[in-house]
Amino acid sequence: MSKSLKRVRAALEAAGKDIDIRETDGARTAQMAAVAVGCEVNQIAKSIVFQNADTGEVVLFLTAGGRQVDNKAAEALLGAPLTRADATVVRKQTGFAIGGVSPVGHLSPIQAFMDTRLLDFAEIWSAAGTPNHVFCLSPANLQQISGAITANFSI
Repeated sequence: MSKSLKRVRAALEAAGKDIDIRETDGARTAQMAAVAVGCEVNQIAKSIVFQNADTGEVVLFLTAGGRQVDNKAAEALLGAPLTRADATVVRKQTGFAIGGVSPVGHLSPIQAFMDTRLLDFAEIWSAAGTPNHVFCLSPANLQQISGAITANFSI
């Protein structure tokens, strides 16, 4: 089991959640993940990582799979300009490779926002630290475990 997957499992267990982590043939994109688990694409919580252009800190946006982060709305939420974090920054700050970034189990605390569109579903799926592993939980549980602030920032 990879270190990333172990961190996600440990974070879920520490939060008191007995959540099944499912291995797939590939869930690198929201569409691939939706097909793999048999759900709507918007039930996939994509983990999109930006960087505060002023401070260099990373910011996580948990976005419904069929939607995109609206940069202007995201910058307004943060109160600072944002740039897309590159693969090296994402790996260094979160401990995950792009395509497997989980909303939990990061190497260090991260400021997070959660797309209100995800609240439309009883269950949502998230990456579990690798491009081939996902887990399912309620939006309320995801918000609680990740510490994300629910907001409108997607289009």
